[in-house]
Amino acid sequence: MLKINNLYKTFERGTVNEKAALKGLSLELRPDDFATIIGSNGAGKTTLFNAIAGVFISDEGEIYIDGEDMTFKPETYRARVVGRIFQNPLMGTAPSLTIEQNLAIAYSSSKKGFLRPAISKKDRELFRETLSRLNMGLEDRMKTSMGLLSGGQRQAVTLMMAVIVTPKILLLDEHTAALDPLTAEKVLEITKEVVKEKHITTLMITHNIASALHLGNRTLMMDDGNIVLDLSGPERDNLTVEGLLDKYRQVKGHILDNDRILLSQE
Repeated sequence: MLKINNLYKTFERGTVNEKAALKGLSLELRPDDFATIIGSNGAGKTTLFNAIAGVFISDEGEIYIDGEDMTFKPETYRARVVGRIFQNPLMGTAPSLTIEQNLAIAYSSSKKGFLRPAISKKDRELFRETLSRLNMGLEDRMKTSMGLLSGGQRQAVTLMMAVIVTPKILLLDEHTAALDPLTAEKVLEITKEVVKEKHITTLMITHNIASALHLGNRTLMMDDGNIVLDLSGPERDNLTVEGLLDKYRQVKGHILDNDRILLSQE
């Protein structure tokens, strides 16, 4: 479903701030794969997501989604097959527009490739049905501005926007990190249900090692612009947090010293 070959990206090349963010990264995801990604700040996780989404064109390498070469396709083209949710609940939506209008934008641009001038009765029925599965009562608040929703409500709606037309790839960039624990758990449960029901190939960045090991079917660990661990099957199923840290030490030759990850083990 997703195939990345030998991807490189360097920012501010030729300056004192030059940063090689991706260094020959290769990755292949099968249909229905739900892979979690963990790694220190600066490991290249968000850069990888930006490369897949088409935020920039990579310096070298190839990106294929469902067999189609996306390497030089713009972000607007890829948006039809790539859904993405950011850590900040304020991103990815128009706060001054209503819930209904935000869903309409996501629906028409993903499905049709252009915006239709009006929201039909059939569209409203679909939006209401989509929102009802959240069990937040938002199907009765479709005329409410997005900016008036709580962070959890907004992130839940953003998830529905990303999957209202089933994408080929769903990118979750720490999409529950800014929420309180109870709300984060609810949004994560909804995420798992939607991904499973719609059979969406998914990549999720997290800083919580325990979550990375029990969510989905595959765990990737990034470091210094590349994937240093790719775990699945029995090896992953039987792995503890301490075991993952030990594998990292064996591969890299030193212990992981990122406080945010280590403090998020439980």
